[in-house]
Amino acid sequence: MTQLRVIWWEENGVGLIDQTLLPHKEKEIVCETLESLWEAIKSLRVRGAPAIGVSAAYGAVLAAKLCQKSDPKKFAEEVKEGCDYLATSRPTAVNLFWALDRMKRKVDKVSDRPIEEQREALLEEAYAIEHENNEVCERLSIAGAELLGEESQVITHCNAGGLACGNYYGTALGVILKAAEHGKKIGVYVDETRPLLQGSRLTAFELMKAGVEATLICDNMAGHVMKTKDVDAVIFGADRIAANGDTANKIGSYSLAVLAKEHGIPVYVAAPLSTVDFSLGSGDEIPIEERLPEEVAGWQTTRTAPRDVKVYNPAFDVTPAKYITAIICEEGVLHPPFEESLGKLKR
Repeated sequence: MTQLRVIWWEENGVGLIDQTLLPHKEKEIVCETLESLWEAIKSLRVRGAPAIGVSAAYGAVLAAKLCQKSDPKKFAEEVKEGCDYLATSRPTAVNLFWALDRMKRKVDKVSDRPIEEQREALLEEAYAIEHENNEVCERLSIAGAELLGEESQVITHCNAGGLACGNYYGTALGVILKAAEHGKKIGVYVDETRPLLQGSRLTAFELMKAGVEATLICDNMAGHVMKTKDVDAVIFGADRIAANGDTANKIGSYSLAVLAKEHGIPVYVAAPLSTVDFSLGSGDEIPIEERLPEEVAGWQTTRTAPRDVKVYNPAFDVTPAKYITAIICEEGVLHPPFEESLGKLKR
């Protein structure tokens, strides 16, 4: 959906658009060290499960670029250590671990080759991950667009557009954009997404750039909007999906799904199969990241809460599969029971 460059490889490091500054400032940065890339992932300069995966793949390339080992085997081991370090940046988005594991498997396969060949192989693999991610997002966007009527009002939460995925379509917003491209009249109610306002800052920004009607609402207005505005669907992305379909997404998604069920509104989760963690039987096993209290106690440099107040700041919640009408992925639209529909696609 976005025409901005989101993630790319440069000769000296990993290029990113700094999403913490959007929508008011479009600043590109280059992470030339693993520490700076780790910080960029942790601080949400790059965010969204697929985008984190792509940036992590390029992070493995950066680890290879920085490694000075002369022995091919030791070189490969140090690259894998760099991958393990990047894996500590954020705990919930499974695409981070999926991409880094894939890069580690690649370096294992080529660890007996000369070092320059190992570097080239890793860069080719990272390019492949980015290319596959772009194709996957377009395919799931096409599949999901069929679920929306000729005139549809949708609520979405957080940001699951191009900025979250490193490409044009994204996932949840890709479904909306494809529907609009097919001539459907789509209106989107955009949850602001407290406390970091990804909906307000990023989703509204992307939809307006794409020419799709966007109406910003506070998170706690969603129930009223569902009751009074003829909402046809709720669509959001995912950071990790358990084998039974339980879905971790930005905090507030669970509440939205419960409200939707009360109002008879379908809930669609749009995510690539790389977001499914088949090792987890249910959402109870998904690790939930807790972030700094300052994110809730104020905005940027302005504090709004009393000093020393206790703060609980989980970044994600888990929507049980019973609230999810369908999961949209690159293989099509999957329906419950998700143990079966997802299980058929296990790789």
